[in-house]
Amino acid sequence: MANTSSAKKAQRVALRRAVYNARRKKAAKDAVKGMMKAISAKKKDAASKLPELQQAIDKAVKGHTMHKNTAARIKSKLVKRIAALSK
Repeated sequence: MANTSSAKKAQRVALRRAVYNARRKKAAKDAVKGMMKAISAKKKDAASKLPELQQAIDKAVKGHTMHKNTAARIKSKLVKRIAALSK
């Protein structure tokens, strides 16, 4: 348990940030899962979901919830799979 007032405040801030980070991380994961389902079902509308996916991932990067290279890797992998669907 925190003893000083500044440590107590830091603990409150950490809890608040954990909620924001979890929310951003969940949104990004859900977007990736939705895209993977659309790709595996070979749906042509998977490309239309791409902006939503990129937005969710970019927001996670912006809030330092996800590393930028991880985000780039995920987006690249999914774009390649979408491109393979259209061929």
